[in-house]
Amino acid sequence: MSTPIKNALLGLAVGDALGVPVEFQSRDILEKYPVTNMREFGTHGQPAGTWSDDSSLTFCLAETLVKGYDLQDLANRFVNWRYHAYWTAHGKVFDVGNATNTAIYYLSQGAPPTTAGGNDEDCNGNGSLMRILPLLFYIKDLDIHDRYCHVRDVSSLTHRHIRSIACCFIYLEVALHILKGEPPVDAYLNAINEVNKYFKENNLPDEKEQGILATTLSGSLVDKPISEIHGTGYVVRTLEAAIWILIHTNTYAEAVLTAVNLGNDTDTTAAVAGGLAGMHYGWEEIPAEWLNILAGKDRIEELIANLQVKFNI
Repeated sequence: MSTPIKNALLGLAVGDALGVPVEFQSRDILEKYPVTNMREFGTHGQPAGTWSDDSSLTFCLAETLVKGYDLQDLANRFVNWRYHAYWTAHGKVFDVGNATNTAIYYLSQGAPPTTAGGNDEDCNGNGSLMRILPLLFYIKDLDIHDRYCHVRDVSSLTHRHIRSIACCFIYLEVALHILKGEPPVDAYLNAINEVNKYFKENNLPDEKEQGILATTLSGSLVDKPISEIHGTGYVVRTLEAAIWILIHTNTYAEAVLTAVNLGNDTDTTAAVAGGLAGMHYGWEEIPAEWLNILAGKDRIEELIANLQVKFNI
């Protein structure tokens, strides 16, 4: 049966796994040799169906939320993942972003969760965006200000700059409208209308940051050509790519393969896009041959079941 939590988590994990073997490959190479199915080995030498840090940290957040919203519990799980391979596909951490790595070290040394993440402008990789999706199910019935505050705090464990926080917030607002059953274009435009209103009322973020986020916040992703969409590790580009892909593709498979074949940060782009696409199309639309080789599928299914019981959806 299709449920929002199962759709989101399987959509994210499968997208992640599709991208792992070709992470860091250029768009030019992938245009010549596009990914069309699960591959094995490649960049990280992993078996087909292996997911990366994107899914690991997403599952850590989901597991924390099963117990209850607790930032210190989440921090402990992140530390356990990084140093003890907790919630990894095959008992090994093989990929971690620099900002995330540094923040988790600070967490391991006792830094408060909401101050561990970097606050410099150059600390705006996509490492909090890639793992934020389960938070949707905790905040979905809160008012917009409370939603923002929770997103800010959960992002800040690894990424504390306003730009990363804003991207996570926009992403979850779009996801919230998808959860309500709105078509992708409507979900995007309705979400940014509400986000823009909230930002204006609260002077968030400043004019410079608004300009950096203008492509997303203006609604212009609806009309952008794919040539202006990029699969880099920069949080702004990852957000743009995920939303663009959601509104310009017609199936789950098309969405995540489009994400992977943008090149560069292939696993994260496909994970972030895949979470939204999974929610929109339903996990049943994920090709069975991809689901069947997804690493740790039984563990993931158990986590999904526990989260569904927790939030009764």
